Amino acid sequence: MGIAIALIVLALGSVLFHFLSPWYFTPIASNWHAIDTTISITFWVTGIVFVAVSGFTAWAVIRYRHRADSRAAYQPENKKLEWWLMVITAGGVAAMLAPGLLVWADVVRVPGDAQAVEVVSRQWNWAYRLPGRDGKLGTVNARFVTDENPFGMNPADPNGDDDVLVTGPELHVLLGKPVHLLLRSQDVLHNFTVAQIRVKMDMVPGMVSFIWFTPTRTGTFDVLCQELCGVGHFAMRGSMVVDEPAAYQAWLDKQVTYAQARAPVKGDVVAGKALFATCAACHGGNGEGNVALNAPKLSGQAPWYLQRQLANFKQGMRGDQDKDVFGKMMVPMAATLADDQAVANVVAYIASLPDTPAPATIHGNVASGRSRFATCAACHGADGLGIAATRAPRLKGMSDWYLARQLKNFKDGVRGAHAQDPAGLQMGLVAGMLTDDAEIGDILAYVNTR
Repeated sequence: MGIAIALIVLALGSVLFHFLSPWYFTPIASNWHAIDTTISITFWVTGIVFVAVSGFTAWAVIRYRHRADSRAAYQPENKKLEWWLMVITAGGVAAMLAPGLLVWADVVRVPGDAQAVEVVSRQWNWAYRLPGRDGKLGTVNARFVTDENPFGMNPADPNGDDDVLVTGPELHVLLGKPVHLLLRSQDVLHNFTVAQIRVKMDMVPGMVSFIWFTPTRTGTFDVLCQELCGVGHFAMRGSMVVDEPAAYQAWLDKQVTYAQARAPVKGDVVAGKALFATCAACHGGNGEGNVALNAPKLSGQAPWYLQRQLANFKQGMRGDQDKDVFGKMMVPMAATLADDQAVANVVAYIASLPDTPAPATIHGNVASGRSRFATCAACHGADGLGIAATRAPRLKGMSDWYLARQLKNFKDGVRGAHAQDPAGLQMGLVAGMLTDDAEIGDILAYVNTR
């Protein structure tokens, strides 16, 4: 009797939990209400079967419980019962599959007026490419992928010159306009998912998969990778913003085209030397850094990273936290660089300085640091020299005391908390894996051996 009661309570509890649970679908933001309908049908079919089977099992436990004066009758076959079970099972399976097949027919039928948007995934970042004024996406190929050409754009294809390249994880789409997402992976299996959109698809290296949808309400929605893609899978996050036409156009006008990316602002070393005089007061005449002034080594660092950090300081994305004392000191210094040309000039001069490794000041357990660095190496490279495509700067030969402070800042939310700093947000998640200063010391001790 106890088992029968437990079965009944389990069935009733499951039904009540389903209807009363606060955890359910996020409100839909696309045209795919049919997806929700098919899932609801599946819930009803499987729910009815679950309750029926649980109830029958409880009845059988009570009805055919052991009695000293009765004996079980052996009945190996019951064609009438088997026919009923076959018909009911077939009906239930058809009720679940048929709606899904009808919806799938719409999923693979992309509207002719849908805007094509390419989504490029790579451990552990999102990037996007939109057609320019000609309405055509240029061709791409894996053999063209470099740090300077992360999308693998074909330089000989004129259709790609006006393609809009979005290297950050935030994609904007137009309210009410069908969107055709072309999904491409550059390394391993990924999966593009926006819960509110209700459609998701795997991204397979070597092929282009696709999904489409029509945004039906404005807002910002999380983009997630729902395919385990490596140790940094949890940090592979982005966002999709659905805009009204005016807001969408304002965002689009700020993006860079492939032609512009191929012709970046070139720095003047001579002009940069004059501007660097302000920097040299703290960072040293050769950019070697000065621990007494809390100024890290600059020489040898990747130019793209220096440019991004100077831009972050100038735009208020770094040095905006009261606890970031030294970051706040850098804000007015960065402001002395009037425009992109001035930044390019300073960075060009820094690139011309001798790259002398910074002296090691941190010591720890190298063996422990080696194993922990495996996570860091996925973005920063096994040798710690940095990878532009993953927005990860050089670590090897840089100021270890500065790296230790920045890891603590990321852990404590002092750095990387700004919504417009996706690389910083990602580092905040990764740095959270480090439990104490000893682990930070072990990692940097290992980096010092590279």
